[in-house]
Amino acid sequence: MKDITTPVNSNLLVGYQKGDDGAVFLVPQGKAVVQTLDFFTPMVDDPFIFGQITAANAVSDIYAMGGDPQFALNIVAFPICTLPVDILKEILKGGAEKLTEAGVSIVGGHSIDDPSPKYGLSVTGFVDPQRVWKNEGCKEGQDLILTKPLGSGIITTAIKGEMAEKEAIDHAIKVMTTLNKGAKEVLENFPVTCCTDITGFGLVGHSIEIATASGVDIYFDHRQIPIITGAEEYASYGLIPAGAYRNREHFKAKVEIGKNVPQTIDDIIHDPQTSGGLLFSCDPHLTDTIIGEMEKKGIGAKKIGWTT
Repeated sequence: MKDITTPVNSNLLVGYQKGDDGAVFLVPQGKAVVQTLDFFTPMVDDPFIFGQITAANAVSDIYAMGGDPQFALNIVAFPICTLPVDILKEILKGGAEKLTEAGVSIVGGHSIDDPSPKYGLSVTGFVDPQRVWKNEGCKEGQDLILTKPLGSGIITTAIKGEMAEKEAIDHAIKVMTTLNKGAKEVLENFPVTCCTDITGFGLVGHSIEIATASGVDIYFDHRQIPIITGAEEYASYGLIPAGAYRNREHFKAKVEIGKNVPQTIDDIIHDPQTSGGLLFSCDPHLTDTIIGEMEKKGIGAKKIGWTT
């Protein structure tokens, strides 16, 4: 970590630089703490990009709660005797670059020698306790808007099978390395009623969490769901990650798929996402305005559903 830097936060009282046993961070008055943790095995071949994706995914939960990430702890498992240490340095540099973009300080971490490389972060953020976004709160008659396209799990499966084309890989990497910071900054100016990020449970699973917590039914128009380049084609080849099958089995009792929905779309909405977009609800009269503000930041948000 000696050559890796992230922003120095004025609220950081003690960091890792002098070998202290823990980090000490001052919590601003009137703020609540948001805590989350995620880690992965590599989903792409490039270690720097792997670090970027992992960091973007880790801070996403903070944004989804309406908070601002502040500091993070690295979590590393690496086969130090069998892989060059430069690979680990690239992973950590990728993570640090993305955290710098998010304004997040690395305050320490922990590493172990392990046969399978893994990288992740425990991220802490602050949020106004009166403005926490939750799964609960979505109301009948509201719109559901998604800020990123789906299909990253299918693309990474195609990458592992050496069947993914460059256009699909590049699009998936762009999606997975994009922070949800910009989307959160737009949404904090509007009365959003619930919010989550689409990750391991896929669109179906995370939508069910909202529907269950809020006591509503959610409907999606499959024609409006944005999809990463190549994902539908690779799904038609059967390049479906195991997590999609687990999601379908786990949530099947609460899902009804229309007969006109193609099997590839069925696969994509169950596909576990890495660093997916925000899914949020709002009153219909706000939808076009919010999407317009997202467009100004280069975010291709789309209305994909509604509630009853």
